[in-house]
Order: sequence, then structure tokens, then C-alpha cells
Amino acid sequence: MKLARLFVLLIVVFFVGNAYAQDIPDAPHPPRLVNDFAGILNERDVATLEQSLVQFNNETSTQIAVVTVKSLHGYDISEFSFELGEKWGIGQKGKDNGILVLVAPNERKTFIATGYGLEGVVPDAIAKRIVEQEMIPYFKQGDYYSGITSAAQTLMSLTKGEFTAEDYAKRKGKGIPFIVLFLFLGILLSFIFRIKRARSYALGHNMSFWMALMLMSNSSGRSSGGYNSFSSGSGGFGGFGGGSFGGGGAGGSW
Repeated sequence: MKLARLFVLLIVVFFVGNAYAQDIPDAPHPPRLVNDFAGILNERDVATLEQSLVQFNNETSTQIAVVTVKSLHGYDISEFSFELGEKWGIGQKGKDNGILVLVAPNERKTFIATGYGLEGVVPDAIAKRIVEQEMIPYFKQGDYYSGITSAAQTLMSLTKGEFTAEDYAKRKGKGIPFIVLFLFLGILLSFIFRIKRARSYALGHNMSFWMALMLMSNSSGRSSGGYNSFSSGSGGFGGFGGGSFGGGGAGGSW
């Protein structure tokens, strides 16, 4: 009798676990650091943010992933974040230097989950402060891109050691200078990349630089599928490294 009950319990656990696993989206192929499943960002925003996070990953090996979802399927956003971070393996194996910024616009909730290796660099109290000061004020205005970008820039600065958690805790305001600088750098990098492409195209097709630049601009304006178009142009994101999450982070709602 006991064996029968144990068998039934194992079956229930198995099916519940499988159902839960299906609620967590699979890692994207090709891999990307910005995954807007909820559709709250436009193509240009996704490409700019992806470019910055890929460059940061290449320079530091720290992976900051941004994910938006249409639904949490009734689960607590912290649990959903940790499970997604584990399933995708955000961060490097052994270093566990991954961060997940999860946004659930329909439930009006967001969460920053930190890998084991970054819990000391981005303590829960600082993650909470970033959510409340860098993200939610923008989200209340419907400006998801600015909130996500401001949080990403702050997280990059913290993990690079540009300032400490204690320094950040003493800061006042909502981090507007960071978002302005971040946007400017994104636009500048995009412009430089376009000039390089135009110069190469002009040399290869025996035409003037300005004509090539005009063709590149028109082609960019007609392109679709923002996730993949950036990856093909820059070499893209190499993939997640198998990092683990242990429950560090904080969230909020608006």
C-alpha cells in the first residue's frame, strides 16, 4: 500500500514538474541576450540593447540577460526568474556570473535575479533599489526601454567595479545621466558600424561611399526580425555558459 502511494506521488511530481518546465520558455536559438517575448520593445531598441550587452559579455564574461514574458502562469516572479536563469544557464559555469532582468508587463512585475558569483557585488538590497529607482518610475510611464536600459547600465557599472554597492546606495535620483549616456553610446556605435559597412560595400561594388551609405540606410530601414538581423551583422552572442542561480535578487511591481 505504501509503495502504491509513493508511486502515485512520484507520478504527480513528475507531471507537475513537466508542466512547470513548459511554462518556462526555452533558451533562444540562435542565442540572444535580449528576448522580448512580451513584445514591449521595438526592433531598434532590441538591437541597441543587444549590442551593448553582447559587447559587455565579450569584455567581461559577465552575462546580463533581459527577458520579457507575456505571463508568469500564476507563479511568483522570483521563482520564475530563478528557474529561467537555471534552465538557460545564464553566466559562466564555475563563475556563476549571470544576471537576469525579467519583466512581466501584464502582471506589472519585474525582478532582477543574480547568479551565485554576483550576489556579493549586487546584494539583494541594491537589486531592490535598482528596481525601484531605475525601472519602476519609467515603467509607470509606459517606457519599458528606458527602465530596462537604465537598470542594465547600472548593473554593468557595478559588476565592472566602476562604483561599489555602497557608492550606489548613496546616490540620489533615478539614474537619468546613465540612460542618456547609454543611449548616446548605442547610437554612436550603431553609426560607426554603419559607416564601416558602407565603406566596405563601396570598395567591393566600385561606387561612392555616400551612395553605399544611402543603400545601407535603406536596407536597414526595410529589414525585419530585429533579433536575428543584429546577430548576423555583428557576429552575435556566442551562447550561455551554464551558470547557476541561488536565490539572490529582488523585484517589485507598479
